[in-house]
Amino acid sequence: MDPVIIMTNFPDRVSALALAKELVDQRLAACVNVLSECSSVYRWKNEIEHADEVPVLIKTLSQNYLQVESLVKRMHPYELPEIIAVPVVEGFPGYMQWITDETTPLPDKT
Repeated sequence: MDPVIIMTNFPDRVSALALAKELVDQRLAACVNVLSECSSVYRWKNEIEHADEVPVLIKTLSQNYLQVESLVKRMHPYELPEIIAVPVVEGFPGYMQWITDETTPLPDKT
């Protein structure tokens, strides 16, 4: 098991929830937290910007990172979306196993 939390922000709750559903449907995430809106202040193209954003926390395994990144980029409206993976160095063993179980593809039924 190599669990990670992937963080991103979306400009609105509807698009954040759409991403969350897609990630769980595709078994790329065991759980996605769509948090309350926050205010972000950042520099973009030499200007100080302010935006209200919806933080998203994606619980998955490191081997899913590239697929998660691809889906986030495909569904994200920003030119340069934040996509950051942070390793989980410790966690409740049962929860860590649940992440593994829920992000493992189901056997083909054919």
